[in-house]
Order: sequence, then structure tokens, then C-alpha cells
Amino acid sequence: MKGIYILDISKEIKKLLIDSDITLTELARKISNVKNKHYTVQNLSQKLKNGTVNAKEIAIILDCIGYSVYFVPKK
Repeated sequence: MKGIYILDISKEIKKLLIDSDITLTELARKISNVKNKHYTVQNLSQKLKNGTVNAKEIAIILDCIGYSVYFVPKK
């Protein structure tokens, strides 16, 4: 299993969106529903571009596209 470093998370999320056939627009809408507040495509795009997505947002994004976050100890 390949490790994902926090600097790569935006790239990984974009890959997952492509694999899941979900657009940024759809994802922003889903995040808005979860957070009960307006979440724009522009805001999401900038956060991914700048790498400023926080851990809670990552968990919400992954949940919206059908993925989970797991922490696994190194062996």
C-alpha cells in the first residue's frame, strides 16, 4: 500500500473524483448539504490548488465521494 503524504492530498482527491465520475460542482453541492452552508466550487478549487484543505474537510470530501480515512500503524 502506497502512503499518501499531506502534500499530495489534493492530487489524490482529484484522482478519486475522476475515478468516481464526480465533478467539483457536484462535490461542492454535496459538501454544502453536509455542512449546511454554501460551499462554492471556486472555494473548493482554491483549497485544493493551494493545499489548504484541513483534516475535517478531507474527511467530509472523502465521505461525499464514498471513501473513508483510516490510520494504520507502521510496521
